[in-house]
Amino acid sequence: MNPLILDGAAVRRLLTLDALLPAIEAALIELSAGRATQPLRTVMELPSPGSLLFVKPALIGQALATKLITQVPDNAARGLPTMIATIVLMDPHSGAPLAVMDATWLTELRTAAVSAVATRALRDRTPKTVAILGAGRLARSHALALRAVVPVSQIRVWSRNPENAGRCAADIGGIASASAEAAVRDADIVVTVTNASTPVLMGRWLKPGALVHAVGAPRPTWRELDDEAMRNCVIADRREAAETESGDVILSGARVHCEIGEVLAGQVRLAEGTTVIFKALGQAVEDAVAARLVYQAAAPG
Repeated sequence: MNPLILDGAAVRRLLTLDALLPAIEAALIELSAGRATQPLRTVMELPSPGSLLFVKPALIGQALATKLITQVPDNAARGLPTMIATIVLMDPHSGAPLAVMDATWLTELRTAAVSAVATRALRDRTPKTVAILGAGRLARSHALALRAVVPVSQIRVWSRNPENAGRCAADIGGIASASAEAAVRDADIVVTVTNASTPVLMGRWLKPGALVHAVGAPRPTWRELDDEAMRNCVIADRREAAETESGDVILSGARVHCEIGEVLAGQVRLAEGTTVIFKALGQAVEDAVAARLVYQAAAPG
């Protein structure tokens, strides 16, 4: 059979946040329950400094997929996304390819959807001040997804490049902050989506009871958060991934309290007012269910 070929515009048109949020929640519960097949990702270094290729297969329900994703920090200067991704979706029974799709927007939206699902599970619905460290595409998708699950009173954006912070803030209806500390102080929700390899978020800045979505630093030697931040309650999207792939966890010696799927399933409850670090490495099951949604929308029946 000839697989569907779906470009970025088609994926953006076909994948909606409303459909994605429940699919992501269900996938995270299945992953923590051991009802999905997902080996640890393969990571290969590329020639450009800080550049990586990730290979991420997964099987969950009727979704069998492999994602190839590159992270190239220098792409920002080229006017390209720092992350570029492609997914191959296959029939889990025959192995035949069903679709090959650009997964750049899919990755941006599903990453933010994971943070949104965790926010909905871990925080109430009172208005929240959000700080975003980083001003790329993930900052923009997080603004969209977080606003879908909690009332957001203000979004502050910080980047090492003030011009980028200003543009991002204008795009998402936020304000640019002069420093990371100024953005984070008194924020209810903090999102770190940087290319940093050394900490940009200090624990002493965090408001008691804050929720931190630690999304960047996907390598064992990279960090976005300092040791003080990591001494708070750490929740992972997958324990094994956090303990083997996350520099924030490994280098701080932090203990992973639980997986977010356990919280979503009602198996783990946290005391009110707990400061939480949610370390998300981006799991392949998330990509697989998102790709399945795109395929179903493109080829109903």
